[in-house]
Amino acid sequence: MDLIRADLHLHSTASDGTWLPQELVAAAKQANLGAIAVTDHESIANVAETEKYAFDAGLKFVRGVEISTTKGETSFHVLGYGINIADKRLLELLDHNEYLLAKKDEDSIRILAEKGWPVSLKEFHGYEYDRCRGGWKALCYLQDKGLCADIMDFFNRIFTKENKLGFPVFPSIAETIDVIHNAGGVAILAHAASEMHGPGLAGTMAEMAFEKFDGFECYHSKHNEEDTRKLLEHCQNNNLLISGGSDCHGDFVKSRVIGDPEIFTKNLNLPGLL
Repeated sequence: MDLIRADLHLHSTASDGTWLPQELVAAAKQANLGAIAVTDHESIANVAETEKYAFDAGLKFVRGVEISTTKGETSFHVLGYGINIADKRLLELLDHNEYLLAKKDEDSIRILAEKGWPVSLKEFHGYEYDRCRGGWKALCYLQDKGLCADIMDFFNRIFTKENKLGFPVFPSIAETIDVIHNAGGVAILAHAASEMHGPGLAGTMAEMAFEKFDGFECYHSKHNEEDTRKLLEHCQNNNLLISGGSDCHGDFVKSRVIGDPEIFTKNLNLPGLL
């Protein structure tokens, strides 16, 4: 049991990953994983199908989702594990967040058009893209127009305050945790040491001091050893759950590889889930 390798933060074509459920499970087997979770952004669309393929492949599987929240001016991500994927409140929250993101996509193209970029809302409305390439509609549209190189170019040059672009205002952390609990799951703060979504580990932990998380994602592809150690100590000292994963998006984000960092189930604290 202790030697089972785990990756509990994986994305599929249901959000911005490149793998279909069967492909994700095949990649997990190739990486010698024994336990996985699919945690798509604002979506549980591929959870049931991936669970079936995982069961057939002899993998342990945890139902998951990654939900965007807002605190102050920062967007934080919350992982929900062990959720009932048919829960009404959960599905309503995910639908709401997906609507906010779709509207932000549209607003982004409108703003860029007003700034003189060679884009149009009419063209964008009729634009379709292959979900297996990863990413999201606005990013793929700008790439196909030759206006954006990749995800880093998008966030560094286009999706900026200078262009009056930023993440939507999502529901609060407290509301999101309540919805996850109502759906029978546990709420874990994702990649607390990442500066992509958060002010770095020290700032994030200060922000989260009064939020009622069940635990933290201690292991993550963007956490260094010191950050991981501090998160583990915090969870162990406060009897909190411990999770971890690569945050792999298939081939979409090249720097995140399935199974990296190497995590074994003995490193985690997720009673009843693994």
